[in-house]
Amino acid sequence: MRYTYFPLVLLFLLILGSCGQRNLPEPVLTVLPSPVSLEITGKSALSTAKLQELMSEAKQKYIAGEDLGEFEHVLYVELDPELELKPEGYVLTIARNEVRIKSATRQGHWYGLITLGQLLEDVADQGAYLPTVKIKDEPALRQRVVHLDVKHHLEQKEYYFEMMDRLAYQKINAIILEIEDKLNYESQPEVASSDAFSIEEWKEISDYAMARNIRISPLVQGLGHASFILKHEQYVALRDDPASDWAFNPLDDGTYEVQFDLYNDALKAFPYAEYLHVGGDEVHTTGRGSGKTALELQLTWLNKVSSYAEDRNLTPIFWDDMPLKNAGVYQSIFNKDLTNAEVDSIWAANEPNLSKYVDMFPKNCVYMRWNYSAPETYGNKLAMKWFTDNGLKVMGATAGQTRWNLMPLNQSNTDNIRDFALISIANGAEGLLLTLWDDDSPHFELYWRGIGIFAEYTWAGERRTETEIHDAYRARTFGAALADSTYAFINELEDPVAFWKNALLASKDRNRLRSLANPMEDAVIDLPRASKPGQWTQQYAERLEKAQLYQQRVDSVLQVIAAAKDAAKRNVYTLEVYEQVAKAVQFSNHALLLLSKWDLAETAEDRENFKAKLLQLEQKWQDQLAELEQVYGQTRQLDKPEDYLLDQDHHVHLSNQAIKFSDWQFYVEELFLKKIKEGNSLQMEGSLESK
Repeated sequence: MRYTYFPLVLLFLLILGSCGQRNLPEPVLTVLPSPVSLEITGKSALSTAKLQELMSEAKQKYIAGEDLGEFEHVLYVELDPELELKPEGYVLTIARNEVRIKSATRQGHWYGLITLGQLLEDVADQGAYLPTVKIKDEPALRQRVVHLDVKHHLEQKEYYFEMMDRLAYQKINAIILEIEDKLNYESQPEVASSDAFSIEEWKEISDYAMARNIRISPLVQGLGHASFILKHEQYVALRDDPASDWAFNPLDDGTYEVQFDLYNDALKAFPYAEYLHVGGDEVHTTGRGSGKTALELQLTWLNKVSSYAEDRNLTPIFWDDMPLKNAGVYQSIFNKDLTNAEVDSIWAANEPNLSKYVDMFPKNCVYMRWNYSAPETYGNKLAMKWFTDNGLKVMGATAGQTRWNLMPLNQSNTDNIRDFALISIANGAEGLLLTLWDDDSPHFELYWRGIGIFAEYTWAGERRTETEIHDAYRARTFGAALADSTYAFINELEDPVAFWKNALLASKDRNRLRSLANPMEDAVIDLPRASKPGQWTQQYAERLEKAQLYQQRVDSVLQVIAAAKDAAKRNVYTLEVYEQVAKAVQFSNHALLLLSKWDLAETAEDRENFKAKLLQLEQKWQDQLAELEQVYGQTRQLDKPEDYLLDQDHHVHLSNQAIKFSDWQFYVEELFLKKIKEGNSLQMEGSLESK
């Protein structure tokens, strides 16, 4: 009976849909990443609500591993082995009465469904009609890999599932997860932090990701970056330098017993791994004075861990910087001022230092050519060419977050991501990695724009301008209304954040205060003295000018964020995190300007009033910090466990310097407020008449 009446039901739905869409506006379609081609041909008669329901049903079937096929004679998902597109490519056609997604693979079906979902989202956001559309699409790079770094903190477990959904939405298909001590290792339990997820918990996340076409592979650090292991007393004998917890001794068999145990457990947690990232960067070893060169020792280690990976049908990945440094060609890669002739000269003189060891470079390894500042240089291209010319596999690595405090800067590193993606596409590379370092640990919500930029360039190449990509990110993340340039606040916040980092310090860097005996006196900015009115303001005139400029700018940003929160259709939480960043920055601007007002006060009464306001800053900051932690804590585990053993902090990672989140992120603010409260420079000394 159902099929007897179906034509009448379908006719009714089509008529209803057509009438409902007749007077609706034309939509602006913003697919991210950009498809190869998108052609709008007219108006569809389909009900967008019904199509949304069918698309969701198809996605759930895909996630469950079930066959797709036909959905109520409206949505057709078809395998076409003859389709001349890359494996993840697809053709999406929205006709007047039906929708068809064709691909040679299930993965292509998944990305066609994601694109269909974005189109339906645009139509709903704008109250527009559903157009008839033909989209032909495929990725420029096969591997679009995001690096997740959990070494200094974990998110709330549920947030990782949301993260996988959002990465899939941007057609990311692989993750390198730097696990360090956040896995509860069964074979070396002493390594694990007490808040580490179990093997089963990480496997649950891995299963969830794989069902959405995201393959997670682990990164377990070695030869260097081994402090998370070697800081523990029982592993001290394996250190290359007994006084340093940084590096393993590559000539000690115990090194490999420990590392292979960690690999075994990591691969249980991430059973779909294609790669085993072994680290290997930023380390010189001596083998306890063995007389072997640092490069020879590193390649000895690399061959052993690469053999481990090969035995398990995995491809090892190795950061490539140390061979290039040891050979003397490294600076030619980053120095933009060198001419091509100068770079050629450096390589001609030093390439033999590499080539004499070329037979020791394992052939099954991917050499990851990371460059976060100058991937376009001639020297960087020569480095990549050296690997390929010698029959070695190479993959690039750009960054969405490096060592920025509080939030990523440089327009979420747009230029670097673009340049390395375009180089990778031009060279026919397999893929590109986007690193998201946890060293100074901004909130993860602040990484999403960089991930969107990376998704655009690695899937689509250069089809949009930087501004168009940023606009598309806002449209996709928050809703079509926020594509308008009036909501483009993130770039406006970057300079104030950069200024914030050391605004309350005399000359030191925020990351380096823990090594000082008396950081409050030796690093925090001097306070004005009552006996010398106006001198402090004159001394810090340039800084105060910036504080004034950025106070006005951040006030404007906060107004835009407030309006954006009202207009957003989704992901309001992301805006709330940006809002907390802006408020934290504004505290420093306000504090500096208030000190200047005290310094320039015309009367003793005014000075006492400003002094009272300065002394009230502590409570205002505590209230503000509580609000920030409440917002951040919705997705993030803020503090390390009380029993956590901090390591020697060789690279002054801000988030590696204290157990409590506030004690490392806002240590400067704490010292500054203490100086105001305890210092005597705000006492009434001297005469105001001398000003």
